[in-house]
Amino acid sequence: MKEGEEQLVLFKNKEIRQVFHENEWHFSIVDVIEAITETDRPSKYWTNLKSKLFKKEELYELSNKIIKLEMKASDGKYYSTEVVNVETLFRIVQSIPSKKAEPFKKWLAKVGYERIQEIQNPEIGVKRAILQWQIEGRTEDWIDARIRSIVTRKELTNEWKNRGVQDKEYGYLTNIISCETFGIDVSTHKKVKGLKNHRLRDHMTDLELIFTMLGEKSTTAIAVSSDAQGLNENAEAAKAGGKIAGGAARTLEKKLGKRIVSSDNFLSGGNRINDPKQLALIPDKE
Repeated sequence: MKEGEEQLVLFKNKEIRQVFHENEWHFSIVDVIEAITETDRPSKYWTNLKSKLFKKEELYELSNKIIKLEMKASDGKYYSTEVVNVETLFRIVQSIPSKKAEPFKKWLAKVGYERIQEIQNPEIGVKRAILQWQIEGRTEDWIDARIRSIVTRKELTNEWKNRGVQDKEYGYLTNIISCETFGIDVSTHKKVKGLKNHRLRDHMTDLELIFTMLGEKSTTAIAVSSDAQGLNENAEAAKAGGKIAGGAARTLEKKLGKRIVSSDNFLSGGNRINDPKQLALIPDKE
């Protein structure tokens, strides 16, 4: 499966849209509600249910797990749609008073079985990812760097979590590291590569992955050494860690005579030649 790929699945002859995002399926919430409640106003039903759920302190965390992705509607157009993964959808369905809720949970358990397997044994997910990358023709060096980048990222986010940083703030800190390392934020980096609903790191070159790891590994070490607590202190650590990677990147760029950031990607299974117009998005940085 590729990032952004959509499928229709049936529950009791009701179509439910699902989209593949960050290596797992995400389901349209309004589609699920329509299938379970048979309401003719699923959007209104979801708005009311969401309001009730978020008033409960123990369910407030759901707000950070609901994301919006572009999905194709019945009119053939694409709209921003609220979606959740299997685990979060289970929690939402438990709050819906319907006779179909229980059968749906059993159906969902079957649909999400592979994902649950991966949670219980992460090695399954890694092996699946490696197989997919091999099929796409990625080199062994790239695959090795990508796997190590996953480990490095996990170590960093674990530190952030333990140091009082909220999940929704990870992106802000990541952008700090990216700006200091490459001179651009994550969004611009994706534009340079011509990416939309794709994971940036799955389209990085070996060098981009290596310097990303250096920035994140340095940030982790600095956060631990300085005992950074909260967003502001961890932002300082991210800036310092990114500067270390950025300094190394600038040194190599001078030797190579070109940027580390590249417009190369793996769309359609191949690398694209650098596009000068897109590379112009990167500001000069000494």
